[in-house]
Amino acid sequence: MGGLPLAFATPLVLSALVLLPAIWWLLKLTPPRPRIETFPPTRILAEIVPKDEQPARSPWWLTALRLLLAALIILALAGPVWRPAGETAPGDGPLLVVLDNDWAAARNWPARVETAKRIVALAERSGRPVTLVATAEAPAQEYAPSDAATAIARIDALQPRPYPADRTAIAAAMAPAVAARPFGGVAWLASGLGGDDAEAFARFLNESVKAPVGLYDGDGTTLEGLLPPAAGSDALTLSVVRSDGRLVDAGLIEARDLKGRSVGVAPFAFKAGETKAEAVFDLPTELRNEIVRVEIAGSANAGAVQLLDDRFKRRRIGIVSGGSNDSNAQPLLSPRYYLTRAVQPFADVINAGDANAATAIPQLIDGGAAVIVLADIGTLTPEIEERLSKWVEDGGTLLRFAGPRLAAATAGENTLVPVRLREGGRTLGGSLSWSSPQPLASFAPGGPFAGMAVPGDVTVSRQVLAEPDANLQARTWAALADGTPLVTGARLGKGWLVLFHVTADTSWSNLPLSGSFVDMLRRIAAFSAVPATAAKAGAVEGTAGGVMLPPWRLLDGFGRTVTADPLARPLPAAAEGVAPTREHPPGLYGNDDAFRAVNLLGADATLPPFDAKLVNGASVAAYPTTAPTDLSPWLLVVALACLVADALAVLWLNGGLRLRRAAPVAVLALALIAALAPRPAHADAASDQFAMDAVNATRLAYVVTGNASIDEVSREGLAGLSRELANRTALEPSDPIGVDVAKDDLSFFPLLYWPIDASSPMPSSETLARIDAYMKQGGTILFDTRDELDRPPGSDGFAGTPEAERLRAMLTGLDIPPLEPVPSNHVLTKAFYLLADYPGRYSGSPLWVETSAVDDEAAGDRPVRPGDGVSSILITANDLAGAWATDPDGRFLYPTVPPDPRQREMAYRTGINIVMYTLTGNYKADQVHVPALLERLGQ
Repeated sequence: MGGLPLAFATPLVLSALVLLPAIWWLLKLTPPRPRIETFPPTRILAEIVPKDEQPARSPWWLTALRLLLAALIILALAGPVWRPAGETAPGDGPLLVVLDNDWAAARNWPARVETAKRIVALAERSGRPVTLVATAEAPAQEYAPSDAATAIARIDALQPRPYPADRTAIAAAMAPAVAARPFGGVAWLASGLGGDDAEAFARFLNESVKAPVGLYDGDGTTLEGLLPPAAGSDALTLSVVRSDGRLVDAGLIEARDLKGRSVGVAPFAFKAGETKAEAVFDLPTELRNEIVRVEIAGSANAGAVQLLDDRFKRRRIGIVSGGSNDSNAQPLLSPRYYLTRAVQPFADVINAGDANAATAIPQLIDGGAAVIVLADIGTLTPEIEERLSKWVEDGGTLLRFAGPRLAAATAGENTLVPVRLREGGRTLGGSLSWSSPQPLASFAPGGPFAGMAVPGDVTVSRQVLAEPDANLQARTWAALADGTPLVTGARLGKGWLVLFHVTADTSWSNLPLSGSFVDMLRRIAAFSAVPATAAKAGAVEGTAGGVMLPPWRLLDGFGRTVTADPLARPLPAAAEGVAPTREHPPGLYGNDDAFRAVNLLGADATLPPFDAKLVNGASVAAYPTTAPTDLSPWLLVVALACLVADALAVLWLNGGLRLRRAAPVAVLALALIAALAPRPAHADAASDQFAMDAVNATRLAYVVTGNASIDEVSREGLAGLSRELANRTALEPSDPIGVDVAKDDLSFFPLLYWPIDASSPMPSSETLARIDAYMKQGGTILFDTRDELDRPPGSDGFAGTPEAERLRAMLTGLDIPPLEPVPSNHVLTKAFYLLADYPGRYSGSPLWVETSAVDDEAAGDRPVRPGDGVSSILITANDLAGAWATDPDGRFLYPTVPPDPRQREMAYRTGINIVMYTLTGNYKADQVHVPALLERLGQ
């Protein structure tokens, strides 16, 4: 219609618009209702003048409004559609609708679904039966034609699958149905992904179906996918591929951890004509090892997601060598050289700082090594062997290489090898041997090397032999041509014992010179994470590859994480290169301790675009970006508004609407609107004021006990201490504030003074939980029982008085660390003043703090013991607030016992030290303060 994207379902109705002139002619002759006016009869008779009467005309705007109303109704009945999609049901007779629902179809999936529904609706209007086929579902589908309602119900139930479509299998399963009852037309809603599978299905349509084909291809976007990462020594590199390389494009890749938190973002950019780009995550090893999921931002499909398991994490591998040639002068004779070069691309190497294995192995264990490599280490001390065995049982992997020392040590009992070894070694080839060097022949199908190509150039000239027994075959991961093992492995607890029966250098074989050596070490490092998963999953294990990992977190077609899929099956732990299928969809298999990732796209994957020319004579259309919009309801709404406006206009012209009558109605309507309008939510005024008072200035806080006299002493005491802090230090606190520990936010205050009142109610469990959280998050509470004079002789301060018993009962509900009186070298003794005791109104009670671990040998050499942060709890019985309390003029309110001005001064110094300690922590323990402290102490 004039180039506009507008169409009409019944355009013949528009012919009624020719009646608008007639309607206009009728409307302009319709007079308004006569107006009645009352006059005195005599005046009417006197002023009557005979004249011709003519009807009055309607106002032009009222006529135009009524013409608009008539036009809107005619247009609405014509069924206007904005942006019509133009779908058709190809051909005649039974219609075959082929809907691609693989991962590539996740792009704009709602538009594809709506398009399929409209095609089915068009077939229903023509009375044609419909067969719906989803190419990513199982081949065993219903291929007999059905009604439109059944087809639409199936369309609504379909979702994009996170694996490729199997159109070839669908064509083979559909062939008998096509032969029995040919289709009259085909509507193929393609996902945009081509390849051999699409070509095979197109041949099936051309050669077997032989019906008109309507093909939908393209939605205005380019299909993008993410390839597996390459874990380099300094960065994690990912490749992005796309189906259309004609344009310049760019985007972002986001990395997330197991909890879905963002770890980093890396950009990528395509150049014109290129279909592959790279993104690099240059992150610290600790952050890289947290990455579990990387995805292309904004691409909601499974192909744009790569899941990372332990194989992509950079492990810490410790190496201990027993060879005597580990020197910088002859690196090519050193096993350490070959091992370091082999594992550097995928692991961080920890070199032992000591050549003594008894010293080096504990260093590696304490350094967090995931794999410890022993190159030709034969004998270990019982202590080291026990510790190493315990480390393996807890989940570590011990990788050993043979050599002269290990060969000589096999006569003894060695528990840290996977198989029993024969004493001495076996020499293959040479002038004194009838045998020749043996090539590497096979990898065990159930072992970690399964699927690797057997290198043809690897030969072994010497090895240590295993004693034949019933377990040897199950524990052999790689074997030579004569059947003797090259690599063996066995479980020990949660960990693994792995043995290469050759050296790590080139003296016994050329394996270290082969690229297979790197791949074998990589797989061993990755395989080391499987046992924890298997153990926790309760899997049955036979050989190394017998461990089965259950589905844990799977992907749907949109790339979202789902936790349940009834058709998913467990995955063999040792499986490599698993192609995603209905039974093994992409996702993580295992549990949160260790898992194996299955991804949709492999390292060599490409995204070939769909070629619509494969289908002979097909009519090609693109998916609409938006569904057609039916304008009829909107036109009817506007017509109704015009009708209401016409009625109001007639009432106004006839005098039915008067200002004096409308005003009360308007006032009533406004009153109702004001009454029914939602009121804005306001925070509690008291809570807001408390927060404002707490954050606008630094304040000391005390716990309100409910006892007015005790609370007043606390307020006066902290007010006096605040004034002394302002006079003596750089801190100028405002007036103290009382807090209700059950309701108020405690996080505003670094220190709370809590006088214990035996008669106050016991805090509830919820209140104790809030107090415990406050203390663990950095807050400090100063408990004051104020009962020093009431304590029985010999009491430790936590018993013998009602206040002490109440405090003991409260502490049982808190997670309190061990306590001790403040040591003489604690930071609290030197935070501002140098103190030896901590009196208040009373003297004699120690000040208790958290016990801090300390090296006893070094404690006497340092003037300050730092501790770990600030103690979360302080306890005294000396009534500190009573000693600090003053009136606004600075007069003391309560006497000390005994009345000693020096005791009150020391009480103030105690309070100042406590405040400075809670505000500044243990900074006085830094080395920079040591000279000044030593000078003050006269040391």
